[in-house]
Amino acid sequence: MDINIPYPEAVPASISDYIDPNFPVQVYYTDLSKMYMNHIRWHWHPEIEIIVVNYGDVEVFTDDKQIKLRAGQGLLLNQGVMHSARPLREDDNNCTFYSVVFDPAFLFGNAENPLTEKYLSPIVNSGSIRAVELYEGDPWQESILDTVDNIIAANVTKRFGYELLIKSHLCNLWSSVLREYAPENASVTKQPDKPSAVSPDEARVKSAILYIQEHYSEQITLDELSESIHLSKSECCRCFKRTLQVTPVEYIMKYRILKATLLLQQNAPEAQSMSDLAFSVGFNNASYFNKVFRQYMGCTPSDYKRQLKNGPQKKLGPFQELK
Repeated sequence: MDINIPYPEAVPASISDYIDPNFPVQVYYTDLSKMYMNHIRWHWHPEIEIIVVNYGDVEVFTDDKQIKLRAGQGLLLNQGVMHSARPLREDDNNCTFYSVVFDPAFLFGNAENPLTEKYLSPIVNSGSIRAVELYEGDPWQESILDTVDNIIAANVTKRFGYELLIKSHLCNLWSSVLREYAPENASVTKQPDKPSAVSPDEARVKSAILYIQEHYSEQITLDELSESIHLSKSECCRCFKRTLQVTPVEYIMKYRILKATLLLQQNAPEAQSMSDLAFSVGFNNASYFNKVFRQYMGCTPSDYKRQLKNGPQKKLGPFQELK
C-alpha cells in the first residue's frame, strides 16, 4: 500500500521560512495524487500565488468561490486569501499544477520606497482583486499565463542570472495587472475597490484555524472553539460549512491526524508508543485514534510507521497540506 506524505505544517505560511529572503520567489510542482488525502488544505499566506494547471482538472476553493481549472488554465491569488485545492472529480487524482509564489514587495525594495504606494498598494489592498481567473482565449489572461510559463521555465533551467530573469518577468506581470485593474485613468470601470479584503466568515474561520493549531493536543470542545471566535455553536458550524465545506469537528480530526503523521515521519519521541502518539495529538483513547487514523489514511498508525521505513522522505513545499 502506498502512503501519502503530507507537506510540513505552516499556516499562515510564508516562503521566507523556506528560501533565501533575498530572493523571495519559489516555484512548486504539485501532484495531488501524492498529497495527504489528495487535497491541498485550507491555508493562506502573505505572498501572491499564481497557479497554473499542468494536467487534469482541479477545483480551487476560496471563501466565496469554487473555481474549476483545466490544463493550461490558472488563477492569481492575492495576499492573505484563504484557499484550498482538490481534484475536480473524487475518482480522478491524476492532477498536477505549478504554483509561483512571491512576495510582491520584492519588486519595489523597502517599504519606504515611493513606488510601493504607487504600484503595490493598489493591488494588494484591493477587495476586487482576490482571485483572478486566467483562461486561454482572453488576450490579457493569456499574456499572464505566458509570463508565468516563462517564470517556471527559468526556475527549472536555473541558468546563470535566472533570478534577474524571473524578477523581470514578475515586473512585467505586475505592470500588466496594474494596467488591467488599477489604471491611471480613474474613469475606467475596473478601478479597484476601497480596501476590504476579508469576509466575516473568512476572518472567523482563520481565527478558528489558528486556535485549533494552538490547542489541537488538548480536548477542544465546540463550546470553546465557538467562544474563541465569538459565535454560537450553531453559527460556528454553519460558518465552517459555508467556508470550508467541513464541520469544525471534522477539521479538528483531520488536523490531528496530520500532526500524527508528521510525528511519525520525524520518528519523534511521542511516536514510539501509539498510545503516547494518540495522547500527544489530542485523543484520549488509542482505539478511537486508530479508527480515525485508518479512516483518513487507509492504514493504522503502526502500518504507516512501518511503510515510512520502506520509502524515502520527500522535501516538500510549505503550502500544500491538509484540507
